Amino acid sequence: MSDLNRPELYINRELSWLQFNSRVLCQSQKESNPLLEKLKFIAIYSTNLDEFYMIRVAGLQELYSARVPTTGQDKMTPKEQLAAIHSYIADEKSILERNYKDIVSKLKSTNLHILGYNELNEELKKSADEFFYENIFPVIIPIAVDATHPFPPLNNLSLSLAVKLQDNEDSQITKFAMIRIPRLLPRFVNIGNGIYITLDSLVREHADDIFPGYDILAATTFRVTRNADIVIEEEEADDFMEILEQGLRRRKKGAFVRLEIEKNCDKALLDFLILHLDIDEEDIYDYDIPLNLSALWNIISNKEFSHLNAPMFQPRSLPPFNKDGSIFKILDRQDVMIMQPFESFDPVVSFIQSAAKDPKVLSIRMTLYRVGKNSPIVQALIDAANNGKQVTAMVELKARFDEENNLIWAKALEESGAHVIYGIPGFKVHAKIAQVIRKSNDKLKIYLHFSTGNYNETTAKIYTDISYFTSRSEFRADSITFFHILTGFSKNKKLNNLKMSPFQMKESLLDMIKMEREKKSSGRIIAKMNSLVDADVIKALYKASNEGVEIDLIIRGICCLKPGIKGASENIRVKSIIGKYLEHSRIFYFKNQTPGTFISSADWMPRNLEKRFELMIPIYDEELSSKIKDLLNLQINDNELSWELQSDDSYKIIERDKDTKSIDSQTYLESYINKIYKANTKNTEINRQTKIKKIFK
Repeated sequence: MSDLNRPELYINRELSWLQFNSRVLCQSQKESNPLLEKLKFIAIYSTNLDEFYMIRVAGLQELYSARVPTTGQDKMTPKEQLAAIHSYIADEKSILERNYKDIVSKLKSTNLHILGYNELNEELKKSADEFFYENIFPVIIPIAVDATHPFPPLNNLSLSLAVKLQDNEDSQITKFAMIRIPRLLPRFVNIGNGIYITLDSLVREHADDIFPGYDILAATTFRVTRNADIVIEEEEADDFMEILEQGLRRRKKGAFVRLEIEKNCDKALLDFLILHLDIDEEDIYDYDIPLNLSALWNIISNKEFSHLNAPMFQPRSLPPFNKDGSIFKILDRQDVMIMQPFESFDPVVSFIQSAAKDPKVLSIRMTLYRVGKNSPIVQALIDAANNGKQVTAMVELKARFDEENNLIWAKALEESGAHVIYGIPGFKVHAKIAQVIRKSNDKLKIYLHFSTGNYNETTAKIYTDISYFTSRSEFRADSITFFHILTGFSKNKKLNNLKMSPFQMKESLLDMIKMEREKKSSGRIIAKMNSLVDADVIKALYKASNEGVEIDLIIRGICCLKPGIKGASENIRVKSIIGKYLEHSRIFYFKNQTPGTFISSADWMPRNLEKRFELMIPIYDEELSSKIKDLLNLQINDNELSWELQSDDSYKIIERDKDTKSIDSQTYLESYINKIYKANTKNTEINRQTKIKKIFK
């Protein structure tokens, strides 16, 4: 077997992520997508790129400054990675500009217009002017920059105008100034009749009124990105909530890592910004389309133009959760699995709400990683605590970009009398588990919910995830031990049936891959996840492939494994599915294990397997296990939403022959759920566990 440590066997993590975001951008030019659906993917692409720069690029810049030689198995230096990233984004910029312009042009025929102020006719300009003086002028912040007026602090991802001024009484006097545009203002201003104008073009038109007595020589819109990572010395913290709040305040003052600016802006203005922002020219991107396209959501969500979006699917409540009755009695009889967002998230909410109200429930424990701003689940926990039940909530305050929201909920839970844990020093708690302890016939019974996704009713409508409800005795002791590890001091590092990281999940995965490898040509692995980065797992998969194990990987985002390499990965295939729903579930199948199917909160990345508390749950129920295998096979055969990773690191969209049946896995699942729902509303007996492949015969 060849050396599996060779750098050429591994794809760089950051470049793989950029390719994922490119696949998102490609959805904005997919002919079958409605126009606002295309615009939605541009908004997602832009939001993704913002976070990538705030965290990943910022981190590489710090590593480069610290002279760290290499960061991954591919052995690229931070300097090489930064250069490759700059080149990649610069090249892709033209695709973004072209796609955006094409969509905006086609939207005009639907009477939806996105314009600059100068594109308006006189009547519309008058309406825009009125809007400016009524709603914008009072809150605009003009800022002089000179010896007595320092360059102002700029918020991360904030939009501003830089202005070059000339005294209209003395043409020899030139000054520089800025106009800060508050975030509370809409990026795209709706002036009625389906007409939106860019806010910065409206502000620029009235710059003379903002700086009276000066002529505007030049003006340019710009947007800054700061390093948004938070480093917290947890071991030194007496009050973790206080130190996190301090970290959030520091985030607003992180170093500038990117400058976005209008194309062909005045050179003196650009030099002015470079001087004060202290930013490298490689991190400056000029665009001839509006900046901050992540703000397109206020156009996309306009209900008057909902027909320009992809058809909305109504998530369904299926048997046994579609009828009145105790959810605990249902779980006494059977395990239940639901597939989000095709099935409703309501049973998850009902599980906690029922526990909060049930007088027989003594205790509720759960982990909260990313919850909604108006979470009915957290409110139910508060109600339960107020009702005198024992409530324990592990609120992960280090969930990136959800820290402030989680702080609010943690305080509210504490005030209700719940026992709140903020995290584990040195680790994040990313496991998704809820435990309800209920007294029944003078005995305590434990009911559990596990998930591959968050307890968030908003993302549950757009992320594909698996929810699993059970009262199986196999998980009783493990669930108790898991929460004891989180809340107390424990040297117990292993569970029996559940597998937990950072102590045993990686070892278990490696053992299962090895067992498939020992079976050689009869070995079979199918794994679906968001990202595959861990080098030890990749090497194990390479070894299994060399022994004849057939391996299919469905990886939406980052994949550092190279398929199709002779002597390493000839039996490995990797595909990525990009559709209207975000593929988020982690599901694994190992043919020679008993049981062989698993769901998990963890991707196969070092951070998940070594630096987070995660859970991997075996599915003992044969019908549910079979359904999971059907789901994996459906996605393997998807030929409408799929991209295949090539051995040269590129992704190729899978194009089916005219004679090949179309398989869009997300549309299939919508139809599958609808068929069961309609059959049951007509009192036709179709078991909810009916196999996917039977539904579509």
